[in-house]
Amino acid sequence: MTEAAELPPAPEQAREVFGDRFADAVRYAELLAEAGVQRGLIGPREVPRLWERHLLNCAVLSEAVPEGVTVCDVGSGAGLPGIPLALVREDLNITLLEPLLRRTNFLTEVVELLGLDHVTVVRGRAEEVLGKLPPVHVVTARAVAPLDRLATWGIPLLRPYGEMLALKGDTAEEELKAAATALSKLGAVATSILHVGEGVVDPLSTVVRVEVGESPGGVRFAAKRAKAARTSRARRRR
Repeated sequence: MTEAAELPPAPEQAREVFGDRFADAVRYAELLAEAGVQRGLIGPREVPRLWERHLLNCAVLSEAVPEGVTVCDVGSGAGLPGIPLALVREDLNITLLEPLLRRTNFLTEVVELLGLDHVTVVRGRAEEVLGKLPPVHVVTARAVAPLDRLATWGIPLLRPYGEMLALKGDTAEEELKAAATALSKLGAVATSILHVGEGVVDPLSTVVRVEVGESPGGVRFAAKRAKAARTSRARRRR
């Protein structure tokens, strides 16, 4: 296997972005280039551009995340954007939510190896953990699904007045328009497109922000969440 040899040196911007956690960011990049490729979590063609396209692209999402909040990274995969975000923001309490076992095994190994005590790995789909995980301030996602479908998974996990931050590419504006009706039904009260990473990544990372009101997911999901919470309490009493 030669994939690891293709990993380029970390760019200077990475030292600035990751700061005291730079060595951990390098180790994470090495794990992605080695175990990540071997286990089919990322393609070998992604290795030469791991830093710019993946680690830094995700790390700059931190510019949009408030201080000291809870975060759920939906469909975390190989840990993007959750792991880079955790490396630059130790003030956050982050849950990496991923349904596939081989991916959650990898995520657990990374979290333990890098000593990310503020990160929890949970295996499951968003619709399965609804009412079982505490609602969060922020839901993040990258390359999971089109915005309308992603919103049906992510928004119900939010606490009232939370927000979903989805890393998107050139289709961000188009997806936002297409999802307008669905977002409204899910309790969204405001949407915007942010560009983050000035001086770090080129092009800038594009983030779709969806802010919700007092009923994340709308009436239907409020009832579903309440039912799941009652079931969970009943099981604990047994």
